[in-house]
Amino acid sequence: MNLQDKKKILVTGGAGFIGFHLCKRLTEHGFDVVTVDNLNDYYDVRIKHNRLKLLESAANFRFVRMDIADRAAMENLFAAEKFDYVVNLAAQAGVRYSIKNPHAYIESNIIGFANILEGCRHNKVKHLIFASSSSVYGANTNIPFSVRHNVDHPMSLYAATKKSNELLAHTYSSLYGLPCTGLRFFTVYGPWGRPDMALFLFIKAILEDRAIDVFNHGNMRRDFTYIDDIVEGVFRLIERIPTPNPAWNGKKPDPSSSYAPYKLYNIGNNKPVGLMEFIEIIETTLGKTAKKNLLPMQQGDVAETYADIDELTRDTGFTPSTPLEAGIGNFVAWYKEYFNIS
Repeated sequence: MNLQDKKKILVTGGAGFIGFHLCKRLTEHGFDVVTVDNLNDYYDVRIKHNRLKLLESAANFRFVRMDIADRAAMENLFAAEKFDYVVNLAAQAGVRYSIKNPHAYIESNIIGFANILEGCRHNKVKHLIFASSSSVYGANTNIPFSVRHNVDHPMSLYAATKKSNELLAHTYSSLYGLPCTGLRFFTVYGPWGRPDMALFLFIKAILEDRAIDVFNHGNMRRDFTYIDDIVEGVFRLIERIPTPNPAWNGKKPDPSSSYAPYKLYNIGNNKPVGLMEFIEIIETTLGKTAKKNLLPMQQGDVAETYADIDELTRDTGFTPSTPLEAGIGNFVAWYKEYFNIS
């Protein structure tokens, strides 16, 4: 990218797991990157600070501590910076936590997202990409999950807020011509991952000789997607600005596209793995057997996720393909280095 062509991009949630990796990729490719994050304490904030330390070594990266739910602050940021692109990764994460603390999800995932939409609308942002989630598929059991499927039956408040994001974004695309792309991520894992996610929790417990909690007695399948594959998908879509679909028909509405400049994609590995097989790969990588607490399904959870990625592959030429064994191996190597475990 030539200096005169340098694009300014806002990445919200840049101290988070996916945000950190995306910011790193964008700075390496010459984007002028600004990130906002409120550094909340949903999980150990030290890992967020350590991610930021690595990013702040780049001259074309800038961090602003800010809550996207702060309307005035967000209005001022957008007006001052005049971003070319926005990638919204800031959100209150976690299906199970949404049962305990619903207000955090309304404030960040709905009010905060509305502030981002307004900032994009009033400041001529060329393209808004926003993180949705595989959780929007909810009670749908039509496998693999397709962006053309109905997603009107969420099973958690977290899923409902992500579906709300898709609806709000479509409304802004329709009313104001704001190009929006929603990305449904499937069980992301990898180095610098969130401490509340299964891979982190399992490895920590196994290394400390504690039992791991295995929900639904292990009868679950997940489309585990390595972080580099997620970032590659996002990166390829940033400058692929959606346009209205001329074939869209209101009598047979396609949920994945629109008469407006709006598009949805799944980003998943397209290879669901059973939870017990996932644990076996961890055990093999660590050379240690896990003690298991077999528990019933948790409220708001689903038994299986499986991404249909045909549209992503068709439009970007990219297919996520990192083998689970390689991804877990990379995570374990990072974990041991980060926590100084020999």
